[in-house]
Amino acid sequence: MGLGMLMDGKWVTEREQEDKKGKFVRPSTTFRNWITADGSSGFKAEHARYHLYVSLACPWAHRTLIMRQLKGLSDAISISVVDPEMGENSWEFSDSEGCIPDTVNHTRYLWELYTKVEPDYTGRVTVPVLWDKQKGTIVNNESREIIRMLDTEFGEIAKPDADLYPEALQQQIDETIDAIYQPINNGVYRAGFATTQEAYEEAVTELFENLDHWETVLGKQRYLCGDRLTEADICMFTTLLRFDAVYYVHFKCNLRRIVDYPNLWGYLRDLYQHPGVKETCNLDHIKRHYYKSHPKVNPTRIVPKGPIIDFETPHNRDTKFS
Repeated sequence: MGLGMLMDGKWVTEREQEDKKGKFVRPSTTFRNWITADGSSGFKAEHARYHLYVSLACPWAHRTLIMRQLKGLSDAISISVVDPEMGENSWEFSDSEGCIPDTVNHTRYLWELYTKVEPDYTGRVTVPVLWDKQKGTIVNNESREIIRMLDTEFGEIAKPDADLYPEALQQQIDETIDAIYQPINNGVYRAGFATTQEAYEEAVTELFENLDHWETVLGKQRYLCGDRLTEADICMFTTLLRFDAVYYVHFKCNLRRIVDYPNLWGYLRDLYQHPGVKETCNLDHIKRHYYKSHPKVNPTRIVPKGPIIDFETPHNRDTKFS
């Protein structure tokens, strides 16, 4: 979440993030092209054609990394990883541990990608960014659409048995992703970036009402949409992973921790231990990003040492619901 933005192709370091009532407002993403298996959209799903710009700290970008891993697309889609700490120029490429430079466009700051495509671009600069190396342009910067493309349009390249959007569950998956977005995925930000007590309490109340709901659901079934892993679980996972280490303290989402929810905590460990998922997780980047990049929330920028969280402990959800 960068505090700056581009205005007519020029980087400005401050922008308003809240409305008159102190509620955090997330601007819409702007690049919404679509990759298709047959290329009818102008963007054909091909090996080595696309490049993904991500942050290991950002939950939205993390979704795309998980999907890339689960679909077996690591060799087909190259990546760049920005530095976890954001300065005045927002996302930056560096040689810090865990980072990968921009080997495609050789930029220093992510915003340079946007002006490369639109020299007079006005808007926010976010990860993930899906880049077409063949056309030299941004395909899409909306995480939900990127994971859907990776999941459904790369069939001839991806693992044939990794379908996270099965036809029989598609409506339920879409409805579930919709249901968790505003109160949970975006809810932690609505609480953390609220600038009035009223806006904060509204967001936190809604957040925990929804966590309570899914705690009940996950007491009856292994995953959000039943007995199999889907896109909805990937969307929930990246928020839950960050919750106790960041959102509970930094964003004041402190009614309960995820470890205080037996079913959500078991579910989180279940997903973390799913083959390929934990390799995409980096709590060091996550903590450094949030605690050091939001001076209005954490003026000292001190990164806490804890909490100690063991995502590797047995969850037994595979036998509980077998």
